[in-house]
Amino acid sequence: MNGFVEMLFDSDVGAGSGGPLTALFILLLAFVVGQFIGWVYMWTHRGLSYSQTFVGSLVVIPVLVAMMMMLMSGSIAFAFGLLAVFAVVRFRNVLKDTRDTTFILWSIMQGLGVGTMRFSTSLIAALGVATVLAYLRMTSFGSRHRFDAVLSLQLSGNVGSLMSQLKRILYEHCARTLLANQRKTGADSTSVSYRVLLRDPERSHELQLALENCEGFGNISLFLREDESEV
Repeated sequence: MNGFVEMLFDSDVGAGSGGPLTALFILLLAFVVGQFIGWVYMWTHRGLSYSQTFVGSLVVIPVLVAMMMMLMSGSIAFAFGLLAVFAVVRFRNVLKDTRDTTFILWSIMQGLGVGTMRFSTSLIAALGVATVLAYLRMTSFGSRHRFDAVLSLQLSGNVGSLMSQLKRILYEHCARTLLANQRKTGADSTSVSYRVLLRDPERSHELQLALENCEGFGNISLFLREDESEV
């Protein structure tokens, strides 16, 4: 048993990785840099299409690439072997989720690490990447909860007065509102659509009931959704 333990932690000596502590530091630093990239992406993203899994991949990929570079360090044969593995691997289905691609890359790196007898680096990397993925899941890193419902309704009558009344009701029930669309549909009717963040999503029926009890509001529809659109 002692021989297996010694082989597990001593097999990387002279492989260019610098030992288990150096490997752990490299992976930790890669994680910190990846999370910084993820935060910058979240802060600068302004498009309609947003993917939480893509942000998570931005955090994990630097850790995987750091592992790959540690395994390649000082070994030209490993570098050529890595290219050969990527050339041989083929998938019958196109991976549409960046998270799936990350797991495939992780599996390849672990297999290459064990196959080249970098046991301690492979073990530390496996635990490290698993910890990063668990952290992303527990913290829901990358999610942006700006609006949780879409409200659509039609105003019939004095539009100015009805809009003032509508804004008052929205203020009572919503923490944030955004007028997404306003379109005149008739001589005295206007169709409006709002993106809203409810103060209490569990009481969304109260907002709809308050609108239904007001004269001049019709075709009221409130669509709840968990988060921003992801493609």
